[in-house]
Amino acid sequence: MELTLLDADAMRRLNRRATGRRGLTDVLAFALPQPDGALLGDVYICPAAAERWVKNGGRGTGEEGRVEEELVRLTVHGTLHVLGYDHPDGAGRTRSAMWGRQERYVRRLLGSGGKR
Repeated sequence: MELTLLDADAMRRLNRRATGRRGLTDVLAFALPQPDGALLGDVYICPAAAERWVKNGGRGTGEEGRVEEELVRLTVHGTLHVLGYDHPDGAGRTRSAMWGRQERYVRRLLGSGGKR
């Protein structure tokens, strides 16, 4: 799996090319199944979008530790998508099995409190 960090402009361009959606997104993931059955994938994360989410989206006040936590969450989220997990759009997203799995991995990676 390859993880790439993109600035806001590059992420907007990728989002438009890949999904047809305008605007900034925080994570995009692409599974790349191989002929031999192996699975490769690319995960693209935008730290600027993560920081914006932390400051404005309800995950705290933009403290550096919270941004780092969100970057870990986005990495896990993208990785799960590469592995074939998915979630519904809208309100059911955070109640999905994928979201629960994601949060368990984030807690394991950052410690039980979610903070480093």
